Amino acid sequence: MSNGLKRAVARGAVAVALAAGAVVGAVGTASAAPMHHRAPAPQHCTMTAGHWTWVWHPAHRDRDHRQQQHAGYWTRVWQPAHRDCHTDQHRAPNPR
Repeated sequence: MSNGLKRAVARGAVAVALAAGAVVGAVGTASAAPMHHRAPAPQHCTMTAGHWTWVWHPAHRDRDHRQQQHAGYWTRVWQPAHRDCHTDQHRAPNPR
C-alpha cells in the first residue's frame, strides 16, 4: 500500500511539473509574439543656426491685483542653435 501511495505522489508531482512548464512556455511564447506597431514616420531634419527673436510679454497686474495694469512689451531673446524635425505628411498608409 505504501508503494502505491509513493507512485501516486510521484505521478502528481510529474503532472504539476508538466503543467507549470506548459504555463511558463505559453507566457514566453506570448511575450515573444510580434507586436503589430506602426513604423515611425520618416522625418526631415534641418539645422537652424542661433538667432535673436522678438517675444511679446502681455499686459499684467501686480500680484495683489490692486495696482495699475502694466503695459505689454517686446523683448529680444536669443534662440540657440537647434535641430528642427518635421514628419513627412505624404507617407503611404501602413498595410495590415
